[in-house]
Amino acid sequence: MSNLPFSQDFIAQYNAMVSPSTVHIKNTGLAQFFKRYLLEEAISRYKFTLPENWNFTYFTSVLFIIGYIFGFDKEPKFGLIPQHGFLGGRNVQYQPYYCMISNPLFERGSYRLIVNEECSLIQLQPDYCGLYDIVDFYGDLMALCAETVGVNILNSKLSFVFAAKNKAMSESFKKLYDQYASGEPAVFADSKLFDEEGNLLYSFVSQNVGQNFIADRLLDCLGVIRDKFLTDIGIPNANTDKRERLNAQEVNSNNIETGCKAWLWLQTMKDGFKRTREMFGLSESELNVEWSDIPNLNAKGGNKDGDIVDTGTV
Repeated sequence: MSNLPFSQDFIAQYNAMVSPSTVHIKNTGLAQFFKRYLLEEAISRYKFTLPENWNFTYFTSVLFIIGYIFGFDKEPKFGLIPQHGFLGGRNVQYQPYYCMISNPLFERGSYRLIVNEECSLIQLQPDYCGLYDIVDFYGDLMALCAETVGVNILNSKLSFVFAAKNKAMSESFKKLYDQYASGEPAVFADSKLFDEEGNLLYSFVSQNVGQNFIADRLLDCLGVIRDKFLTDIGIPNANTDKRERLNAQEVNSNNIETGCKAWLWLQTMKDGFKRTREMFGLSESELNVEWSDIPNLNAKGGNKDGDIVDTGTV
């Protein structure tokens, strides 16, 4: 099914069943903007120690997006390097037992290797998946929220619905609005848009701009979405709206939720790093992963009731 020659018309028809054709979030510049920085935040949760010839950007991108990467040393001119590949086969416990690694710069071209015997496997999650699905989900939500903020602010500048007599008059009013919205100090209109008494030949429906302004709430929603993403990837956050008084239990209510997946990912990576060190004779000072030194969200101290507390680390 994956190799069928689908046409652009079929793809557009299929996607229209998933999202309205008038809403464009996937693969937009705004969505990619948020996904780029969300992925960086996820990677920043961990501190990697890598050999000098291992490119940090390549290593972390493959590990966090694809979900796994291999330690590979079959090409003498490159030595031990990290490489993306594809898993295959099943052992007695239904785990992949071989991989295919290929690179146009390899003299041999491609290799079929036994996992953890001829090459090492470092994976992010036990199911061999990356976390870009989480980045993709929250990135789309944040892009949709940010797009709505922009539309709401723009509509708050002039909230009128114009009714023109014909298409030509409608286009003229569009041009007038564009000039007005762009901040031009003087706007000039065709005399055909006025009646004999000098009044514009249009009718409009006016809306309550203040009542429809929700940009402030949308910005709060944007922050909530980001906090939920931080919770999913293991970065401590308040997980609550600002109020006059917060007790320790409210601030730290999501500590376990914040730490569980991040702890599992760390342990999974540590197992892969350990196997790689044992296979290729590396030390922890050459190859390792630990928690990064992320400052605590809240400082110790607070008032006598302990309203502000240290969230600690997971």
